[in-house]
Amino acid sequence: MSKLFIIEPQEAAQTDVIAKGVELAKLLNKEPQVFAYCYESLPQTVVYEEAEQQILAHKKRQMAEKMQRMGAEDVPVNVTWYKYLCEHAVNYSKENDFDLIVKGMCESDHMLPTDWHLLRTTKVPVMLLTENPLNQGSGVLLALDLDTIKPEKLRLNEQILQQGRQLAEATGSELHVAHIVRVPKIIRDLEVLNMQQLVKEAYQRHQTLLDDLGLDKEQIHIICGDPAQCLYQLTCRLRSQYLVMGACQRQGLMGWVIGNTAEAILHHIRCNVLVIPTTS
Repeated sequence: MSKLFIIEPQEAAQTDVIAKGVELAKLLNKEPQVFAYCYESLPQTVVYEEAEQQILAHKKRQMAEKMQRMGAEDVPVNVTWYKYLCEHAVNYSKENDFDLIVKGMCESDHMLPTDWHLLRTTKVPVMLLTENPLNQGSGVLLALDLDTIKPEKLRLNEQILQQGRQLAEATGSELHVAHIVRVPKIIRDLEVLNMQQLVKEAYQRHQTLLDDLGLDKEQIHIICGDPAQCLYQLTCRLRSQYLVMGACQRQGLMGWVIGNTAEAILHHIRCNVLVIPTTS
């Protein structure tokens, strides 16, 4: 059975990530494991080692009580002394064959540095759960780049389709697919292009692929504009519970970003987001 890596939330205001992660694991037929992190900067003395053990023991008792209240005592809990939780999560999930990480996030315009670091370095898909009211929706929206000719992005489209279909089937949600024809704002403002014609041409250009999806026309959305803004508006209009999107992780000096479009979307999105990295 595949495994699901649940990161215990560090902020009290976040959604109940553990309960939702366990529920998601059950729906997706995955084995959930919870990882709780603690760390304090203490002097390197014998007392330090004793304090570390006491803190770990206290955290383990807290987690045992929490899991008991949830009725999930059978779910394995790993309490780890580690300063940088994302570094541990990325390495451990890859080395131990987890195929999904679940983490809570604050309101999207206040994503924490740990969220960004996780998305920029993860080797497996990451599900970010939000406490925003829109997560009470019922749809799954897939963001595809149908115009790409790059092999890695074509593979990413396939993974988005595969995982999006699995998520929709497991949660009993309606599947929607979106493709955004990127048109700069200055071009839109000057009205030098016929947007309806661009949309019509995009449908014609990708007709075979769209037919192969087996979806009704109401479930396919081709829109002209800025991808981040269009996807944000579309998730709100459809009341999507999940957005499934890809993220191009870059190497070297550009490794600190996951792609301008992906980062712009995550700054504003108000639903749960499944981010699939190019390295997954």
